[in-house]
Amino acid sequence: MDADTLEAVLHTARAGVLRDLTARDVADAAVVSMLEDAVAQRRWWVEQWPEGAEYLLGLVAQDIQDALLEAYGRWPLCGSCAADGELHALAVEPELGADPHWVCEKAGVVVAAVGELRP
Repeated sequence: MDADTLEAVLHTARAGVLRDLTARDVADAAVVSMLEDAVAQRRWWVEQWPEGAEYLLGLVAQDIQDALLEAYGRWPLCGSCAADGELHALAVEPELGADPHWVCEKAGVVVAAVGELRP
């Protein structure tokens, strides 16, 4: 993979996850720093396995989800189930695959594509 393609893939993944963070109003400076760290760590991964570039968006989403769990709590919360009083996070599916989506595992429904969450 050439340097321009690598940068484009990394920036696309960063932009998609940043849209989701912004949509759910958690994109403060500390969280954006976590996102930058996640993207930087995935740079090596995609350099080693260029065929995995199409999986980068979902992996970065999972990375930031894990980082937020440790620092702040679950993210992104499922909006439809929250009305029932049960707070839980959405999951990224497929865990390693192209075209990742945020899914409510409890209800078994696709909520949005990664990068397209709504407030």
